[in-house]
Amino acid sequence: KEKARKQGENVSVGLLDYPVLMASDILLYQADLVPVGEDQRQHLELTRDIARRFNDQYCKGNQAKKLRGTSRPVFKEPEALLSKTTARIMSLQDGTNKMSKSATSDLSRINLLDTADEISEKIKRCKTDSLLGIEYGNKERPEATNLLNIYSAATDRPVEELLNEVQDLSWGQFKPLVADAMVEKLKPIREKYDEVTKEPEILGSVLEDGANAANEIASATSTWAKQAMGFTTLAEITQKTVKA
Repeated sequence: KEKARKQGENVSVGLLDYPVLMASDILLYQADLVPVGEDQRQHLELTRDIARRFNDQYCKGNQAKKLRGTSRPVFKEPEALLSKTTARIMSLQDGTNKMSKSATSDLSRINLLDTADEISEKIKRCKTDSLLGIEYGNKERPEATNLLNIYSAATDRPVEELLNEVQDLSWGQFKPLVADAMVEKLKPIREKYDEVTKEPEILGSVLEDGANAANEIASATSTWAKQAMGFTTLAEITQKTVKA
């Protein structure tokens, strides 16, 4: 909805098709759990609806057994994997809009590979208000709520506990705490990235193994779906040709 509003009257087909493409990516690989933000929950519900509709229409009854030898469902109905505090992290430049990698300004987000200086600078320059103290859940102070959520996620501590410690702080006192916590939280990721990218051959091999494993699952799912709908697969055509 946010992207549609930004595009105005010229909403692209790609934007409207995105939820279906997302559903295809999830269903093709037989996912059980899908890590999503709160704003993506409706897309996952569409994915579940598509899976349920397909399974009900093509995977039940004698006809399904005749075509595939089984009437078990083709697609799994995946569940959302959500974090209560970080299900929806907001932009550092606008506490009413979600943090997004597609936003124009890099200052609006914290990237996983940002340096310590970059993280500190972004937190230092993030939008705040002129009120004293730090609050949580006040609709008039969305940036305060957002930074507390980020601080909670970075420290693995509940918001309520943190609020008791920081509610009387100024923004100038609170922001460095958030920045330091984020730097420490993301430090292992940056260090691991630097480590694995030093061995491009090993990294390439791991990626290839992962791609092969994913392709095996995707190919099987595609074949099951075609069989359920009564399409003849390439393997069946080849088999019949060989026998002939």
